[in-house]
Amino acid sequence: MDMMAMVSTMLAAQQGALQSNIAATLTKQNMDMEKSTILTLMGAGQPSLANVGPGVGGNLNVTA
Repeated sequence: MDMMAMVSTMLAAQQGALQSNIAATLTKQNMDMEKSTILTLMGAGQPSLANVGPGVGGNLNVTA
C-alpha cells in the first residue's frame, strides 16, 4: 500500500468517527427534547398558571 492510500484511509476513518460522534450527539439532543415535550404534555412537575386569567388559582373566600 503506498503512502497516499494510507493517508486517505486514515482521513476517511477520522471523518467516519466524527460523523458518528455528531450523529450520537444529535440523537441525544432529540431524545432529551422529546422527553421534555412529553413531560410538559403530561403536566409533570408544578402546574403552571401562566395561561389563566387574573384571580384564577388564588385563595377562595368562603366566609360569605
